Amino acid sequence: MTDQYIARGPGDLPDRATLASMSGREFMDAMLAGRVARPTISGLLNYRLHSVEDGVVAFRGTPGFEHTNPVGAVHGGWYGTLLDSAMGCAVMTRVPRGFWYTTLEYKINITRALALGTEIEARAEVQHSGRSTVVAAAELRGVEDGRLYATGSTTCLVMAL
Repeated sequence: MTDQYIARGPGDLPDRATLASMSGREFMDAMLAGRVARPTISGLLNYRLHSVEDGVVAFRGTPGFEHTNPVGAVHGGWYGTLLDSAMGCAVMTRVPRGFWYTTLEYKINITRALALGTEIEARAEVQHSGRSTVVAAAELRGVEDGRLYATGSTTCLVMAL
């Protein structure tokens, strides 16, 4: 996963002035192009930003042994983190310049077990975009088999920087 720059410390992250100068869509496009570091957690959990559109974002990733729970299954937190990341970034594409978002709540439903080494895509889409709240939903599907592995929904709060 060396195709995009990963933040290694606070100095790698954009400062407040940089964040304030871009809309959320511009920020996400910059991350996709590698001009803004992707979050460290994406390297730890082996996923990456795959596509960005207005109100729609997709991540792709593959769970490994290091992402399993004590009985050897893919940990629910892996599903949740990918879905939360995709939904939050879809919300980010709707955030105006000088604002940011935070997750108020999110929910996931795991529909089937995910085998280690299965490449997945977490695709999220904004369903409602208001002045102070944005609602999004996502699906986690196998890239090759198209099977549904999990779904998620979120409500995010939009705030001035």
